[in-house]
Amino acid sequence: MNASPSHRPHPAEWTETQSLLPSAERDLPAGRHQFHKEQMMARIHEDLRTSSRTSGISPVAPVKRSNPFLRRTVLLPAAAFALAGAVVGGLALTGGETDGGKNALGTRPALTTSIGVADPKGAPQLLERISLAAADTSAPTPRKGQYIYIASKTADTYIKTEGDKSEVVSDELHSRQVWNSLDGRDGWLIEAGKTSDKGITLKGDTPLTGAYDALAALPTDPDTLLQQIYRQSDAVRDPEVPRDQAAFVAIGDLLTASYPPAEVGAALYKAAAKIPGVVAVNDAVDATGRHGVAIARENDGERIEWIFDKKTLRFLGERIVVVKAAADDPLKVGTVTHTSAITERAVVDANKQLPGQAS
Repeated sequence: MNASPSHRPHPAEWTETQSLLPSAERDLPAGRHQFHKEQMMARIHEDLRTSSRTSGISPVAPVKRSNPFLRRTVLLPAAAFALAGAVVGGLALTGGETDGGKNALGTRPALTTSIGVADPKGAPQLLERISLAAADTSAPTPRKGQYIYIASKTADTYIKTEGDKSEVVSDELHSRQVWNSLDGRDGWLIEAGKTSDKGITLKGDTPLTGAYDALAALPTDPDTLLQQIYRQSDAVRDPEVPRDQAAFVAIGDLLTASYPPAEVGAALYKAAAKIPGVVAVNDAVDATGRHGVAIARENDGERIEWIFDKKTLRFLGERIVVVKAAADDPLKVGTVTHTSAITERAVVDANKQLPGQAS
């Protein structure tokens, strides 16, 4: 296969049906197996995009709703094969096309970083401080009919193949804007290189998991909340992925891709403190270069890091870093497989309205 993937599918392009797919052979550890499956998925995805452009056929698949309990370290490894046909709809949905590839992202050498020092004993204290900071907020409470707006910068790392040559590369850092209604049934996505400038609709009959209304209904007792997260993540995770890791990923998604009420955000951090294996990291860098402290957890040689401002403890972003690797592993120690930074989070009055813009 000679196609070169322009990107790895974003979680918003993945579906809840992955939990129903059969398991594949287990010739690699769960995380690495998933990484290589995703590369094949990205290649198939790009082939399908190219085919649709040259044949004049536009994909008309319905919008796929995202689920914060489905992420690269939680999904079934076989999902890449079965979902390749379905995910093609993610780039050319109603509301915009890819401009014949003109918006495709460029690539750069694989992102790398220095690895911060992990401190297991420091995690509970740091999370307690983060929880207090999250609870002490003056953020407005959304009203019915309003939308949650989140702007971010993001990039992923993948294996690019041209002919018989493969290399690990990273996306160019690019912008992403998401609007979601409070009930999670309506929204809009604009992502540089992956949608047109106008973007694509996120409207769907099934409410988006992690929508504000759903978050507001979550229990604020940390123990009760954590047990609920375990139950939900257990229902969809790859059996080879430890349930503690799946729960950590789920909490991270709720914090990263949503706008939790202050009391729920505080409870999520307290719940994370109860997950075994969670550590504090003395230094981590988000996608825009902001340094901070991090809360992290390692699985299968990769460490997921939630990054916070060192002074205010405001959430900055998330990254995934390879901290252990075999000699023949294409992902070397220090490789950043995913990085993101929240640049703005706000409540707006209408879909596609920017903060500060008149209704």
